[in-house]
Amino acid sequence: NLAGAKLIDAKLIGADLRHANLARANLTGANLTGANLTGADLGHANLAGANLAGADLNGANLRSANLTGADLAMANLTGADLAMADLRSANLTDANLFGANLSAPHIFLYMVDGANLSGATMPDGTIH
Repeated sequence: NLAGAKLIDAKLIGADLRHANLARANLTGANLTGANLTGADLGHANLAGANLAGADLNGANLRSANLTGADLAMANLTGADLAMADLRSANLTDANLFGANLSAPHIFLYMVDGANLSGATMPDGTIH
């Protein structure tokens, strides 16, 4: 249980964090490149500036997470819950957001070139 943990600038490259409880954890600037976060609880976590390139976040809870400036290029976010997450300046290039929940009136999506948004619930509530 890593809920509320302070993991600022942590080097967690390729880490196996499947189903980990990281709710409200501070992962500012952490390197999670290629990490397996399938089913992890990252609700309300601070991932500002984190590197999640190529990470597997299939079914992860990222509700209300701070992903400002995070690198999610080529990340697998299939079925992830990103409702009310702050994605300002986040890089989602070539990310898989199939079936992800992106609903929130104030969500910001940037750099989504090549991202798979099929079946994703968009900020206005529509299914892409």
